[in-house]
Amino acid sequence: MPLVSKNKRIPYLGFNDTWFSLVGILIISLITNYLFSDPLERNSLMSVIIGWSVSLFFTICDWFIIRFILISLRKKYPHFRDDVKRISIFLIAIISTVIIVDFVGGALLSMTLNLFSLNASHKVQLKILIPIILITIMIMAIYEAIYYYVRLKKSIREEEQAKQVMIQAQLDTLRNQAQPHFLFNSLNTLRDIIDQDSKEDAKGFVDNLADVYRFIIESGNSNLISLEKELKFAKAYIHIQSERFGDSLKLNWNIPIDKLLVMIVPMSLQLLLENAIKHNIISKSKPLLVTVTIKDDNLVVSNKIQVKSTQIASTKVGLKNIEKRYQLISSKTPIITNDGEYFIVSLPLLKSSK
Repeated sequence: MPLVSKNKRIPYLGFNDTWFSLVGILIISLITNYLFSDPLERNSLMSVIIGWSVSLFFTICDWFIIRFILISLRKKYPHFRDDVKRISIFLIAIISTVIIVDFVGGALLSMTLNLFSLNASHKVQLKILIPIILITIMIMAIYEAIYYYVRLKKSIREEEQAKQVMIQAQLDTLRNQAQPHFLFNSLNTLRDIIDQDSKEDAKGFVDNLADVYRFIIESGNSNLISLEKELKFAKAYIHIQSERFGDSLKLNWNIPIDKLLVMIVPMSLQLLLENAIKHNIISKSKPLLVTVTIKDDNLVVSNKIQVKSTQIASTKVGLKNIEKRYQLISSKTPIITNDGEYFIVSLPLLKSSK
């Protein structure tokens, strides 16, 4: 039974109330005995002990009966939406219990004393019962406050866990979206190499592409990656592209060593480099220079706009993918600037969540 078993009781009370019950019963019995007993009956130690014992008996009955009702109501009405209904029923139960325990207990007490030839009678007095009811309600309010706090914490924790699961699912979707996007553009590049160069160059490109994909697999399913690893991946990608463009594709890397351990969204730098290569003219007469540097805790990737006369069909996945992943992971978002002359993207550098 939840009333007896601690493990079964705690989920409905919010805490182990063993000591709370012992101390509470002792204090309430002493207070009620002092407040409501006749001062003339406290003229001897024996009368004081008897009076307190009677008060203790009534307090124990009230406490455990009411606590049993409390647990039963919480089992029946566990949801926040049921709180008003449950508490209303509980208040009625407290009043009824105190009155019934006082009436029945008083009758049993009178019968017991009469057996020992001690004339005694017990009357239900509202002026005594009302303060007892109020004290009981205040004590039960402590139970209710603790229970509400514990449930609220649990609800918030479950909501956060559900939110994290949802965010993780979205991140997985975006990460899985980025990889086919990279493959799609890599195959376009391979097609151009086959059209323009020898089969040997195409074979070399495929070998390097395999190395890059091996890096993607080894980096795992992390939502964040160190800038050092992302740079390694980006440089491997640029090495592949250099087989196609040679000296016409130039990279200016300006990354301080002390920034290599900060975190960044995986494949974000590579996607920006891929975007620059895809949408700009790259030739001996118009080489493309892409600058990668750090500025104000941002990784800044910029290039001069050299619009192609015939644009390759865009899936519009790259930049949106990066933006969405940043939005899910942090409050910071990439800043994209296009002034007609330069295209600049600033990627926030993040701290590890570990």
